[in-house]
Amino acid sequence: MDEIIKEDLERIVNSNFPIEVLKNQTVLITGATGMIGSLLIKSLLYFNIRHNTNIRIVGLARSQERAHKVFADMLDWSNFGIIYDDVQTISNIQEPIDYIIHGASITSSKEFVDTPVETIQTAIFGSSNLLELAKEKKVKGFVFLSSMEIYGVTDFRKTDVKEEDYGYIDLLNVRSSYSESKRMVECMCACYAKQYGIPVKIARLCQTFGAGVEYDDNRVFAQFARCIIEKKDIILHTSGETVRNYCYTSDAIRAILYILIKGENGIAYNVANEETAISIRDMAEMLAKHYADSNIKVVYDIAEKQNYGYNPTIKLKLNTERIQALGWNATVNLMEMYDRMIKSMILKKT
Repeated sequence: MDEIIKEDLERIVNSNFPIEVLKNQTVLITGATGMIGSLLIKSLLYFNIRHNTNIRIVGLARSQERAHKVFADMLDWSNFGIIYDDVQTISNIQEPIDYIIHGASITSSKEFVDTPVETIQTAIFGSSNLLELAKEKKVKGFVFLSSMEIYGVTDFRKTDVKEEDYGYIDLLNVRSSYSESKRMVECMCACYAKQYGIPVKIARLCQTFGAGVEYDDNRVFAQFARCIIEKKDIILHTSGETVRNYCYTSDAIRAILYILIKGENGIAYNVANEETAISIRDMAEMLAKHYADSNIKVVYDIAEKQNYGYNPTIKLKLNTERIQALGWNATVNLMEMYDRMIKSMILKKT
């Protein structure tokens, strides 16, 4: 772990958080080697170190090689273990499981377009397996990591979007494989909560980034950060009119844990920093100005036909009143998010 991630973990474990609920409990986290999953695991391990919580963490990951890279010497810690399997084919887990955080998902926009069938199957079959496991283990809490993309294209006139404000999704656009399958899994979660009493809650994450983003990540925030680091112009392949919120990684981790422990069953919660709502174009221009030493500018290269996997233009400002009522609030603003991510990416590169 680089120093920036360590600082973030200290922020998380030193926050006013009711972690005692998880003391001596076993938590299963899928998508363990992804950015969110790995930071969740490291946060819980840090709680053990700082607060003697004795939480047992079980990670589910497909790649042993990647797990060794992400967790290094943590893999031999007594209260942490990894199961190497796919959520679609997960075998029977013998040990008791008290809580589940389900974050395994395809997350690359290009994969949504190139492999839409696999995108859907991972979401539907994998989540079905995890919900059945939750029923079998009689878990005390379950959080499904969903996405702001379930809202689709909402009314541009809305000043903010609450959890019940759904928009339009084009079902015959293969890019919708991600957003529509997330919608279906949310419905599955609500149905398991109603029919079987599974204590499942939903975290609708906006675009989340910060320390821990891989250097070669292809999402827009990582592309912008690489341009700053490498002193290359930011090239936009659209007009950049899409507006959305962002959230820093440590804020998102705290939000997920708040939802797990304090959230209402069968309910979804927006997770975002309301103050970060900005268009892609304005964010690019802001970064070019803020990091003037990189001597970069914003360039538009808009092709007639695109295969980048971009969503339709949206203007999505999420309302977070519901999760704030649980006691959570965002603490890291957009420029600090970029500063910390860029420092972490430089450390990874070196």
